[in-house]
Amino acid sequence: MERERWVGHYSSEHQILLVGEGDFSFSLSLATSFGSASNIVATSLDSHDDLVKKYSKAQSNLNSLRERGATVLHGVDATTMKLHTDLKMWKFHRIVFNFPHAGFKGKEDDPQVIDLHRSLVMGFLSDASDMLRPYGEVHISHKTAGPFKRWNPEELASKASLLLVECSDFRIGDYPGYNNKRGDGFFCDEPFPLVECSTFKFRRVQHVQIQASAAHIIPRFFTDLHE
Repeated sequence: MERERWVGHYSSEHQILLVGEGDFSFSLSLATSFGSASNIVATSLDSHDDLVKKYSKAQSNLNSLRERGATVLHGVDATTMKLHTDLKMWKFHRIVFNFPHAGFKGKEDDPQVIDLHRSLVMGFLSDASDMLRPYGEVHISHKTAGPFKRWNPEELASKASLLLVECSDFRIGDYPGYNNKRGDGFFCDEPFPLVECSTFKFRRVQHVQIQASAAHIIPRFFTDLHE
């Protein structure tokens, strides 16, 4: 039996769904660190044809993922993914959407643009909440400075019966080989600055409550035994 391997927040023993991948370099980073991708389902909104036109390394990354045993799906909408033919029977330990973005449709501080981004995140969280295994987590990595903090993913998560359990700094160096992409427009294959970014980790409210109750009951049990 192979030993468990970790990269960042993710384990080789987790069943992982990656949503909204750009050139699939994040998926490949995990797969390379794990030594296998049999536990990874990696998806993109783009079709395969659009993907290889937009990203210079997409095809080689996809080939490497498939060689390592990953399931790769294209044309997956993050807001309706629980109904996708190839996903609707799956449950995951981790569901990950790195830097969700609804596209460059105006200035980032425009209230209407912020609403578009929030609608995307809300739709994703609602679907992801129904696709978790018990005590599984939904992760969103997101910028937290300037207009981006107005997206307020914690508020949106509460509407999907999800509760924030941790917020940690996102460090791209934790994921060797990961190249973040703008994903839209003429410079879609270019990176964007990753400053003041965090990974928000959510669990279903009832699972957090059950864990909290267990943490309270067990110490009481041992206290009662010694009284």
